[in-house]
Amino acid sequence: MTEEMSLVIGTAGHIDHGKTHLVKALTGVDCDRLSEERKRGITIELGFAPLELPSGRVVSVIDVPGHEKFIRQMVAGASGLDAVLLVVAADEGVMPQTREHLDIIELLGVREGFVVLTKADLVDEEMLELATDDVQDLVKGTFLQDKPILAVSSVTGDNLSAVMDEMDKLVDEVVPRDREGAFFMPIDRSFPVAGFGTVVTGTAYRGRVSQGDDMEILPAELDTRVRSLQVHGSSVDSAEAGQRVAMSLNGLSVDQLNRGDVVCASGVFRASSCLDVGLKVLPGAIEGISHWQRLRVHLGTSDVLARVAFLDRKELLPGEEAVAQLVLEEPVVASICQRFVVRFYSPLRTIGGGEVLSPYGKKARGRRAREEAVARLEALMASDSREDRIAALVDFHERIPFDDLIVQTQETRKGLAEILKDLLKSRGVSVISVGNGIVISDGERVRLEGSILKRLETFHEEHPHQEGEAADRLVNGLFIDEDRKFGRSFVGWMVEGGALISKESLLSLPGFEKEDDQAFQAKVEALKGLCDEAGFQPPVLTDCPKALGMDENEFSRLLTDVRRMGLFSVVDGTFLLSSDVERRLVSALREVDGGITIASVRDITGSSRKFVLPLLEYLDGKGVTRRVGDRRIILGG
Repeated sequence: MTEEMSLVIGTAGHIDHGKTHLVKALTGVDCDRLSEERKRGITIELGFAPLELPSGRVVSVIDVPGHEKFIRQMVAGASGLDAVLLVVAADEGVMPQTREHLDIIELLGVREGFVVLTKADLVDEEMLELATDDVQDLVKGTFLQDKPILAVSSVTGDNLSAVMDEMDKLVDEVVPRDREGAFFMPIDRSFPVAGFGTVVTGTAYRGRVSQGDDMEILPAELDTRVRSLQVHGSSVDSAEAGQRVAMSLNGLSVDQLNRGDVVCASGVFRASSCLDVGLKVLPGAIEGISHWQRLRVHLGTSDVLARVAFLDRKELLPGEEAVAQLVLEEPVVASICQRFVVRFYSPLRTIGGGEVLSPYGKKARGRRAREEAVARLEALMASDSREDRIAALVDFHERIPFDDLIVQTQETRKGLAEILKDLLKSRGVSVISVGNGIVISDGERVRLEGSILKRLETFHEEHPHQEGEAADRLVNGLFIDEDRKFGRSFVGWMVEGGALISKESLLSLPGFEKEDDQAFQAKVEALKGLCDEAGFQPPVLTDCPKALGMDENEFSRLLTDVRRMGLFSVVDGTFLLSSDVERRLVSALREVDGGITIASVRDITGSSRKFVLPLLEYLDGKGVTRRVGDRRIILGG
């Protein structure tokens, strides 16, 4: 009984070393399907075939071109590989494209495979031994160093069974691709099929897709729906990462699609013209990469030109690795952790490659911004899991809307919510209910909680007779304008968690009990008496502490309280006016005939211009009076 496996194995090697013949001998499928390929005897485009292994398990095989002119196609196919067969012809040994293909495979992160020496029927034992030594020198220090080297003949069939057995072992050794998260598949072919419409094929990098799912084509920004799916030529209800997938799509024509387009889950991915990356120059490169050098970037099935922007250096030397930004000349769609290859623009030669750390880079301007960017990207590069990456992003942003984090992490809404639940337990990451939610880091949560608790602690010390501080006043004091909505939600979240007590819009610390009001009330009455005695010649603020027998700090706290309670006001920054005296003054003004003037107010109050003018301007500011010419009128009847 056969079993479909989510695994893609590919060939790599120099032109005319027998890759296509090997695949045909193993699978029975001739991957050179184009008439030009058959006419010229070389592989130009990618070839695909299912392979049933001795165990009954079925894997996908990709045959890549070996000619140096078709490196773009080779990288497009190799980008989706889980394992590789490095093919070397026994009669020629290691050739230039053998070396370049091995470099590319390593840069793309392939870590499983073995070497196949083809055309063994054309050489004697001595030549075969020389070819084997040549290969061993080539793979020294690479992931293929201790892997098998199998000599075969695709013509006679000698040792093909050993290749099949070794491929069977690969199925057990390869780490499966991430089948969780949002679906992502670069398109390597598109064509019309009668009765099915437009069909696209590719290797699924991550996630799952099912018949009827809504999809996006990016960067073309086309919405579509999956009509049907096939894996290895058989119809399926769903497909997943690690499989070669063919899908027919609703509402699209082939003319709308281009190589480099990606089929992906709706609402999760975005096209970008700047990628944050970890970049490495091959140890064997003859030169390094300079800041702002123009390079060709091979990413998935995309092939674009870009400039390299380093954040902490001017050059990256052979064998070195650093974080950087790729500023692209046209937008691409990248998946987090996706591997890429860079080649010199001219002459075309593979120089290095790396990993996408964030698909949505922004140019860092200034030394501090560059230092922060380096720290953020190095943290992402050190992350070993989805949870680590999400935690690192939240730590960097400190506060980020949930919807923005979906895009930054390329996770589905449901998947991200589940990961955040786990991170709340393990790392204190929290979601505050503002709109669709604000995600905050543990450090930011601790900082905010600390500032709120300290403010209330101070408030209770200075105003022990009050129930607590007004919630709006606390929020306005700690959060700037654009953050006040978040601040109110954060305070509400603390109240729900029991960290704060809320009563009639007043906030207090758990366990706080206000002191007896008698002492405070006595101070208020003394202050009222001072103002009543002064009447319409209100006391000067700076004279009040001495008159009441208080020090300046004690009086300042008292003044803050009584002003907040609406019992007293400060006029012209100089005089203290009680609410009782203010009411008496307004009542007196209503009795004035012929309009209110400074002279008339002076007459009815027995005060002087020194006090009358500031009092009238204070009432103007409150909207009690309004100046008309050189007179004033009482508003509100």
